Amino acid sequence: QVQLVESGGGAVQPGGALRLSCAGSGLSVDKLSIGWFRQAPGKEREGVSVIRSREGSTDYENSVKGRFTISRDNAKNTVYLQMDSLKPEDTAVYYCAAALNIVSVWVLSEYDYWGQGTQVTVSS
Repeated sequence: QVQLVESGGGAVQPGGALRLSCAGSGLSVDKLSIGWFRQAPGKEREGVSVIRSREGSTDYENSVKGRFTISRDNAKNTVYLQMDSLKPEDTAVYYCAAALNIVSVWVLSEYDYWGQGTQVTVSS
C-alpha cells in the first residue's frame, strides 16, 4: 500500500523556520517526482516545490525561492522541505504528492499519490 505521511508542521512567528518531512512507504521517493503543495483557507491548492526522480533537479514557486529548500534522503525514503524566513502568507496546509511520470510539475492531476497534509501557521 502506497502511503505518504507529512510531519513537521506547527506554529511559528514571522521570520522563523520549520522543516517538513514527507515519509514514503510502498514506494521509493527517488524513483518518483515528489512535490510539495499548499492550500490556504479559501484558496486553491498551489505548488511550492518539486524534486524530480533520478537526477533530483528541483523547482520552486517564485514566492518561496531563496527561502525554501527541498531535499531528499533516499536511505530514509523521505523528502524534506526546509522553510526559512517564514511569512504570514506562508500559512496553509502543506501536502506532499508523488508522481510516477510528470510533465507539468505544478499541475495537481499529474500526481498519483497524496499525503494527508500538515498545518503551518505563521503569526505573531
